[in-house]
Formats: sequence, C-alpha cells, structure tokens
Amino acid sequence: MKILVPVKRVPDLDQKMQVKPDGSGIITEGLPFVMNPFDAIAVEEAIRIRERAAEPIEVMTVSIGAEACEAELRSALAMGADHATLIICETSLDPWNVACVLKAFVLRYQAGLILMGKQAVDDDFGQTGQMLAGLLDWPQATFASKIEFLNEGLRVTRETDAGLEILRLSLPAVVTTDLRLNEPRYASMTRIMKARKQAINRITTAELGIVIESRIELLSLQQVQSRRKNVRIDSLDDLLIKIRGEERVL
Repeated sequence: MKILVPVKRVPDLDQKMQVKPDGSGIITEGLPFVMNPFDAIAVEEAIRIRERAAEPIEVMTVSIGAEACEAELRSALAMGADHATLIICETSLDPWNVACVLKAFVLRYQAGLILMGKQAVDDDFGQTGQMLAGLLDWPQATFASKIEFLNEGLRVTRETDAGLEILRLSLPAVVTTDLRLNEPRYASMTRIMKARKQAINRITTAELGIVIESRIELLSLQQVQSRRKNVRIDSLDDLLIKIRGEERVL
C-alpha cells in the first residue's frame, strides 16, 4: 500500500511577522520557513504505520510550490519517508486548487491512504482534506487523534467540540491529523545527510493536466497590535476582583 502525505512550507511562527507596506502579504526576506507542524505529524504517523505493518508500505510525500519547498521535502525524507515529489507551481493556491492538484497526483500514483495535516498554520483554512476527499469520492476522517487498522479498514478517533468520536472507514480514505495524534521524531544527523543525497521527483501542474483557477482573492493584510496586558496577581481573591472589574467594563 502507498501512503501519501502532502507537506506545506510555512513561515516559522516563532518569528515575528511583518506585513508589507502595501498590505499585499508578509515580508519573507530573512524569515525562516519550516514544514507545517500538522503535516509533520502526518509524516510521523505514516512512518509509524509502516513500522508496525506486516505488509510492505511505501510512504510518499509531495509538496506544491516553488523550488524552495525542496527543503521541507528533504525534512520528510530525513524523518523516514521513502519518496518525495515536488509539484512545481509558482502561483499562490487556495484549498480548492490544492485539492485538485492532489487529486490528479493521487490518481496517477495510486495511493491507498492520504494522511495530511488538518490545517496549515499560515492561513488556517482547514479545508483541503475535506475537498480532496469529496473530489476523490473517498471516505474521510478529520482531526484524528488516533488511527488503527482494522479488517482492511480504519478506526479513527477524532476530537470534536463535544468530545471524542470514533469512525470506521474503508480504504482508500483521507485522514487529517490533529496535534494529539503523535509527537514527530527528530531526524538523526545520519538521516539528514542521507536525505540531502536522495533524488526528489519533479513534475508540473501542466503535466498533471491541471489549470489553476483561483477562487479566493487576497485583498490586503493588516498588522494588528496585541492588546494583552501582563498583570501580576498576588492572590485568588485579587484575580476574581480583577476579572469582575473587567467584565463590568465590557
């Protein structure tokens, strides 16, 4: 079976973001980028499934974007992924277009399970997995905190506002990962050096037969200053007085 894990290149949220003066985007010069944390969880889960499986499993990773995305693919290879593909696309994509590109890729390479982060931390859309499952007409489970293989299918525990929900899915399927599913491993220096030498397949959206048709237009971004105040409270009584006072102001 082939497990496909899409990975996205996102800004490191531990750094301070600055918006361009014209509001057209963020300033990326000197800004470090990393693999989307939810995608790293999906890569880790795919590797763990392969390690536990009795039958051969192939872990494929794919990223859509410019050449700079190669760094995140090599991070996935260093973690233990078997193959990596970069789909060259210089255009900024919305979730619908990402889902369309991934659908074409999945049909070409015949993946049996798609594991992907529930959302990207740069835009927080949280829609791509659902759209991809709809386009493929595959069963889906979102916000997975536990994944189990059972009778040629999956039992997925997902986290909702109302508590835990357990779903039974047949394969092929799309599963999006939540934070509590696992903790991604750190790649060893040996694996990092090995990943630098591994070949990364390259393909274009045109080769997949996809024409990008944007459905979302970014009008502008605005830098919002935080209004948080750090106040030291000496006792629980002082905390309650403070909270009640602010409630009356609101």
